[in-house]
Amino acid sequence: MERNVIAKSTTIIGDIKAIGDFRIDGILEGSLKTNGRVIIAAEAIVKGDVEASNADIEGEFSGNLKVEKILTVKTIAKISGDVVVGKLSIEPGATFNASCIMTGTAKVQKKENEKTKLLKKTFK
Repeated sequence: MERNVIAKSTTIIGDIKAIGDFRIDGILEGSLKTNGRVIIAAEAIVKGDVEASNADIEGEFSGNLKVEKILTVKTIAKISGDVVVGKLSIEPGATFNASCIMTGTAKVQKKENEKTKLLKKTFK
């Protein structure tokens, strides 16, 4: 799978669509949509919308973040906005000022509710 990099001294204003992984060391103002992993490095700043299968954040992010599988928030990360994730890992010390929905939890809860209904029918 290909890997794209926004270098430390680079600023991109606009929308990006990619298939592979993406590492951001610079500044992105806009949207990024990829099927791969997004890495927002320690000195990076991202303002906008990001959609990815997995993400690791060390730098600053503000906006709408949608991660299908696992979002890992590192100790020095600063996140604000709206976050939708499958699973979430936040290291102590990270700043996480966001509304968060975990889609993986909703699926598990739905299955548990279905099991409860089935058990109730069985014991009537």
